[in-house]
Amino acid sequence: MAWLALDEGYEVSLVEGRVAVRRPAGRQLKTVPKALRDHPEVDRLRRLAEWLDRHEAACAAQVDGWMVSSLPVPTALLARVWRDEAWQAALRDLAVVGDGDPDEVGFLRDATDAGELKVVNLDGETVRLSPRTVTLPHPVLLPDLDDVREFAAELDITQRVEQIHRATWTRPEDVKESATEVRDYAGGKFPSRFSLAARATGLGYRVSGGYATCRVRDGGRAVEAAVWIGEPYWEDESETGALSWHDEEGRAVRLGEVGPVAWSEGMRMAAALYAGRKIEEGGNA
Repeated sequence: MAWLALDEGYEVSLVEGRVAVRRPAGRQLKTVPKALRDHPEVDRLRRLAEWLDRHEAACAAQVDGWMVSSLPVPTALLARVWRDEAWQAALRDLAVVGDGDPDEVGFLRDATDAGELKVVNLDGETVRLSPRTVTLPHPVLLPDLDDVREFAAELDITQRVEQIHRATWTRPEDVKESATEVRDYAGGKFPSRFSLAARATGLGYRVSGGYATCRVRDGGRAVEAAVWIGEPYWEDESETGALSWHDEEGRAVRLGEVGPVAWSEGMRMAAALYAGRKIEEGGNA
């Protein structure tokens, strides 16, 4: 972004997403001088920086939603948003699969105005694709995930939206299929229900009533994973409860009917909440 002239020869701009000021001689200052903090141009740039932060987060959240739900995304849409740096950062290097060949995985590198996608396939070749739609598959659905991860490491791929290195869980073969709860991550103690709820929202999960929840679309079916975190307004010590899944009507889903993405994302949420528990020290730990 260009530098804008202010009073007494100072100049202001956005540098790496933050307001920066430099002196007439060109030296950039570490902080905005007090005399300029309320300047209209500084305030305008500050509000622009805040909007850009929100926009970047919204783009990443939308792409994460596409990936978690494995929804088909029109190639024309990707081409339209690619010029936006925030969208491009969220999409670049994600593994994509075209609707024409669901077994052909490639890492997205570019989307042209003509509706073509440039991807690096698992043979290391840059190819052009023109599918009508693509999916950004959840890693639990990727065939040969370990090979994909190894190849990504060779290419030094870094993803803004966590996909191929996202922690995954597979439903155990010995799970009781008629059961409706998993307690692997129950019993994690927190100083208060508020601190547990704050951890949930800080991780990006929704808190509703006594539950932390995440919504997943798995195999065309909308499912909500939920972990009990305690009654609202409970002020004493709280702990994580059981993990369960519910359909769109709020009915409990049997474990044998929970799809692979819903299972993985529900366990990921439960594990992330549990990881923030109080750790006892000493002889009784």
